[in-house]
Amino acid sequence: MAKVLVLYYSAYGHIEAMAKAVAEGAAAEGAEVTIKRVPELVPEEVAKASHFKLDQDAPIADPNELDQYDAIIFGAGTRFGTMASQMRNFVDQTGALWATGKLVGKVGSVFTSSATQHGGQESTILGFIPTLLHQGMVVVGLPYAFAGQMGVDEIKGGSPYGASTITDGDGSRMPSAVELEAARFQGGHVAKVAAKLAA
Repeated sequence: MAKVLVLYYSAYGHIEAMAKAVAEGAAAEGAEVTIKRVPELVPEEVAKASHFKLDQDAPIADPNELDQYDAIIFGAGTRFGTMASQMRNFVDQTGALWATGKLVGKVGSVFTSSATQHGGQESTILGFIPTLLHQGMVVVGLPYAFAGQMGVDEIKGGSPYGASTITDGDGSRMPSAVELEAARFQGGHVAKVAAKLAA
């Protein structure tokens, strides 16, 4: 049984919803799944004034615990085409794991969100991958075996790099059914790969 960590940052709840779907997909493949989030860096009064979702129930992760898992699936919204600074700050604290090779051979995967259809989803995931490779992780995306990412019948996120959702400029659009299914597929796919590598 693979141990999978779904580690996310979510300001408004979109990535939190995706993280839960990712976890469902991994658990359906028999993985032992833990969901955690990275700390908020925005002052509380600013977060409240900006209507951040502050009632998330996932516990806060510690950078030094990441080596306890066979796979880590990272989720963070895009900010100007790259990962949110809260996630960047967290992964920048994993130097000790890098120095000791503790994440080498473990699976790494990424999902994201953006306000618009072309708001940097792919660049965010592609920009995250070098961090995973520096840690020696095996990168797993969302293969075209998930056919839901194909077609133009509706506006939707998702690419072979990872699941994603589009929130709209005011954050009013929550992940669609197909986007949540993509997240579940990615979680399941990562769990299967991690189980094979752990064996």
